[in-house]
Amino acid sequence: MSFMKSILGSVAALALTTTAALADPAIIFDLGGKFDKSFNEAAFKGAERWADETGGSFREIELQNEAQREQALRRFAEAGSNPIVMAGFAFADALSKVAPDYPDTKFAVIDVNWLSMPNVRGIGFNEHEGSYLVGMMAAQASETGVVGFVGGMDIPLIRRFGCGYAQGVKAVNPNATVIANMTGTTPAAWNDPVKGSELTKAQISQGADVVFAAAGGTGVGVLQTAADEGILSIGVDSNQNYLHPGKVLTSMLKRVDIAVYEAFTAGNNLETGNFMGAVGFAMDEHNASLVSSDMQAKVESAEAAISSGSLSVHNYTDDETCPAVSF
Repeated sequence: MSFMKSILGSVAALALTTTAALADPAIIFDLGGKFDKSFNEAAFKGAERWADETGGSFREIELQNEAQREQALRRFAEAGSNPIVMAGFAFADALSKVAPDYPDTKFAVIDVNWLSMPNVRGIGFNEHEGSYLVGMMAAQASETGVVGFVGGMDIPLIRRFGCGYAQGVKAVNPNATVIANMTGTTPAAWNDPVKGSELTKAQISQGADVVFAAAGGTGVGVLQTAADEGILSIGVDSNQNYLHPGKVLTSMLKRVDIAVYEAFTAGNNLETGNFMGAVGFAMDEHNASLVSSDMQAKVESAEAAISSGSLSVHNYTDDETCPAVSF
């Protein structure tokens, strides 16, 4: 693997090595860290893939607090990093302030596709559609007719996951019950596996036998508890099937890794504007015994229908309503 410049801790103490090429790309991970086994880790894998294939190097930082967002962007821009990639919607405000000051620097931000700036690439995802697919699978696997959803921070983005999931469940079993809980209302909700475990146990006590976690690092606690209690879980963002083989039904894939890889590959030639990334669901040797060919065929049929436009999944963020579940 190529050398990666790891810049940790306080941005005030950020020290940039002179061995880097002027235009080395950079990535800023959101709170929760690059080894959260979910969203941030998917971003890290995309950067790693680029480094492995090209022999290039990149700079990186794991944020410790909110104040570091703008500081990190400015320090990387001043150091000549290009492009600078951010993992998470929470960078929108800081990026809006910083990008105009560095017109020759390209920026890419994941989960933000509403900014219109000449040097910014925004990448959004149809999380509601990917969640619909794993919701269908949850309903087919459930024996109790009760399934759960554990979200991270209670924001419209995560409600979009939960709403799509509930719609997929109801499409298979209109009489199913979907229990939805959020972990919290602050960024700490992304990295609280203990609370994730507690919410999972509470849902199990209400009959849930499949639980979908869309909660960053908190989801690790959800998946662990589900495995310990003998029910199925569904991972998110990265393929988390491997964490508990034979216990994770599937993972809703949000191809953050591809978004980062493509941004790094484009370098100074990064095309700006707003784009949509890919979503899907994970099948591998770790969940093959849990998903019958019939189950997979039904989900793939729905995936094709969504792609063709013949099946529409309600997007919570369109009107902040959800016809299938209450939060």
